[in-house]
Amino acid sequence: MKKLGLSILTLGALSMGGAHAATVIKIASMSPLSGGSSDLGLQIRNATELAIKDNKAAFKALGFDLQFVAYDDQGDPTTGTANARRIAADNSILAMVGTLNSGVVIPSSEVLAPSHVAIVSPANTNPKVTDRGLANMNRICARDDSQGPAGADFLVNTLKAKKVYVLNDKTPYGQGLADAAEAFMKTKGTTIVASEGTEEKSDFSSIITKIQALRPDAIYFGGLYGQVGPFAKQLREKGITIPVMGGDGYDSPDLLTLAGAGAKDIYFTTVAPPLNAVPTARVLASRYKAAYKKELAGFGIMGYDSAKVVITGVLNAIKANGNKLPTRTQVETAIRKTNITTGLLTGAIDFNSIGDRTSAKMYIIQVKNDASNKLDFSTAGTVTVKVNKQ
Repeated sequence: MKKLGLSILTLGALSMGGAHAATVIKIASMSPLSGGSSDLGLQIRNATELAIKDNKAAFKALGFDLQFVAYDDQGDPTTGTANARRIAADNSILAMVGTLNSGVVIPSSEVLAPSHVAIVSPANTNPKVTDRGLANMNRICARDDSQGPAGADFLVNTLKAKKVYVLNDKTPYGQGLADAAEAFMKTKGTTIVASEGTEEKSDFSSIITKIQALRPDAIYFGGLYGQVGPFAKQLREKGITIPVMGGDGYDSPDLLTLAGAGAKDIYFTTVAPPLNAVPTARVLASRYKAAYKKELAGFGIMGYDSAKVVITGVLNAIKANGNKLPTRTQVETAIRKTNITTGLLTGAIDFNSIGDRTSAKMYIIQVKNDASNKLDFSTAGTVTVKVNKQ
């Protein structure tokens, strides 16, 4: 009888412990973890995971178990929207960091909007991302309508290009970037010798033949490193050494691998800072390399700050709700009201009424020989972009 009584007491104690288990809160990330742009997507995913690890204790003190779940969108809109439906169905997911590609986040955010799953993007630059006015969509990076003109201005005023060949990859990201750059160049009297889109990934001979005939001073190519690298390699092999300018889709060490010697004098604007431009990221860079055996890069820095915005928004929503589990709508509202002045790698962040960061930096990068005579990225300029606080 004594043993039975002890067993019942023990069972009761275990049941009581289970009743006080921490409530799970999940934050998701979505980016390409496989495929041609996975190098950038993994930066976002990994940095988000580190930010969540850094803040688990703060949630535990409030009785919550903060967890991370990562989704691979493969850079594909269909895959992204399927992931968005899974995220919406998991009520423990209160917000998301991502994506890399504007063409993925535009449909995915529309899927998540009715469920009020807030998104903070480290990378999506197409104006349509926020111009649709979705309450759940925010970004900490500059927009294409700022990024395209910044690159075009560098081509025209610094590199003195008077004739430019414009290319795009036929995605919302690449075409939006190229269109914005082309429009700016036209206002400066630059001659656009041709403007076209291409989905070609390996054989650019027909385009290069046209470039040889038209003899532009520079090329503006709105696209990603996986396409631009082989293009630049083939371009240089044909003896064409003119500058190639693009956007932050070039921002990967894999560009140097794919283009080889052809990477020299590629320029790009990036909304993600190079590591040497963010001294406060050195500690994170060391931890990142230890955890993932790779170097922290610009989109990792942006991913970390995006995750910090999400985490701060969730914590603010918890506090506003009397330290109880908030609803997705409460988190969505708290994130849009973000006003963080300290503790972020990229500086203060607040959003305007449609979810754009009101002040963002943009960097102009050149591929050139470093001190050891190897091709590497070098900062060629910095631009601060202001957005109206609507």
